[in-house]
Amino acid sequence: MHYGPEARPGRDLLRRYTAFKIGSTWPNETSHATEDRDGWMLLEDVQDQLRAFVPHDDAQRSLQARALQISSDLATTRWLLDVQKGTSIRSPFLVILIFWLTVIFTSFGVFAPRHASMFAALLVWALSVAGAVFMILEMDRPFVGLLRISSAPLREALAHLGQ
Repeated sequence: MHYGPEARPGRDLLRRYTAFKIGSTWPNETSHATEDRDGWMLLEDVQDQLRAFVPHDDAQRSLQARALQISSDLATTRWLLDVQKGTSIRSPFLVILIFWLTVIFTSFGVFAPRHASMFAALLVWALSVAGAVFMILEMDRPFVGLLRISSAPLREALAHLGQ
């Protein structure tokens, strides 16, 4: 906006990249078509556009340097997110953990005195452990599940880029 009309191609690329990222990160809730098969390259194209700008004064030089820094930060974050896309909790570990917790709670149930307060305590402990395991699994996949990162900020940025 502050750079002028010569920045329109770069803004259009940034708009396409933002729409691509929304569609690829939150595919179930997207209303944007992600027609870019090589959408992951769009951010690099934006950086190429930024490098190609010829600033006319100090203000535009400052804006260009800041935009290049932001695009570099975005590229770094993109690669970090792509590397961490999968789950970090392995299935064998989860199976062993659940088995171990089942054995512990079974032994509590077998050797504990049989009265209502003990049943209530076992129920509270079991629900607490189940809730903790659930939270760990939910937080391991931040873009899907019941607890997830919202796409609203990126959608708002896309709407802003459309102006």
